[in-house]
Amino acid sequence: MRKTFLVIVLILAAVLIIFSLSELESILKTIERSDWRFIGLGLIIETVWLFNLATTFRALYRLVGLEEDSRHLMLVAAAANFINVVAPSAGIGGIAIFIEDAKHRNHASGRVTVVGALFVLFDYIAFLCVLALGWVVLIRRNNLNTGEITASIILLGLAVAFAVLLYLGYRSAAELSNALAWMARALNRILRPFLHREYLSVERAYTFADEIAEGLSAIRGKRKELLWPFLFALNNKVLLICVLALTFLAFQTPFTVGTLVGGFSIGYLFLIVSPTPSGLGFVEGALTLALNSLRVQLGTAGVITLIYRAITFWYPLGIGALALRALHRQPKEGDR
Repeated sequence: MRKTFLVIVLILAAVLIIFSLSELESILKTIERSDWRFIGLGLIIETVWLFNLATTFRALYRLVGLEEDSRHLMLVAAAANFINVVAPSAGIGGIAIFIEDAKHRNHASGRVTVVGALFVLFDYIAFLCVLALGWVVLIRRNNLNTGEITASIILLGLAVAFAVLLYLGYRSAAELSNALAWMARALNRILRPFLHREYLSVERAYTFADEIAEGLSAIRGKRKELLWPFLFALNNKVLLICVLALTFLAFQTPFTVGTLVGGFSIGYLFLIVSPTPSGLGFVEGALTLALNSLRVQLGTAGVITLIYRAITFWYPLGIGALALRALHRQPKEGDR
């Protein structure tokens, strides 16, 4: 079954690459005109980003009372990112990788599910802090438009929804169960005319709520320890901004901190709210236009965006494919 899953995922990855061949060809041609030293340094920073991602998960694992090695979590996080890209499912596919790994490592699946939910929440909060600075830059330069405002409101709504659900589970399993059951019934009513069946199981919502509540019970009395995952999540954004700065340097293009923060904010915003996997297509367009509005020539903004996405999207995607294969080769904890 695991081999079948791996084959299906790799086929989806091949399809993604085939449909993106034109972009990949443009990236290769663009790299030939760049300074390889800064591109190489950008790849090193992105590797540090992957390790920082694993460190974030390790802090969250400890928060819920689990111990795990950062190197192993780096494999799982990279594989989860790969799954979310090639088989987009609103992050559920990535969380499924963590839950599957938890079974092989003899960890409680409920606690690992909480880790995934907390990671998304901290990631949103950390980015909202950066986005606030981006708004300041855009407002000062009169570049804030309806698209950015709408996308920001959607992101804020998602963050609030995650926070409310986790708070309900922290207070009471019954309250979270009722909330998830209500959401399941509402979604079933919306989709029933199209699917002619129940899309979500209400009974499963109650079971899922109990698992979440059990995991959240492990963080009671650990409010100070919540700071570390947030700081790691914020550091993730700083590292990505550094990669963007290196792409400017690779093409000897002058920039300011405001240009970096404003451009990154718009690009990452559409990465989250776009309907395509990891914002494929949307981020390229939004970031190019954002940099152009921040006084970067349109042609230069386009090539900077291509290299930035090569480092922050295609490079982790390749690492994730290798990580997924490595995870599927690992024996169960009890078989060692």
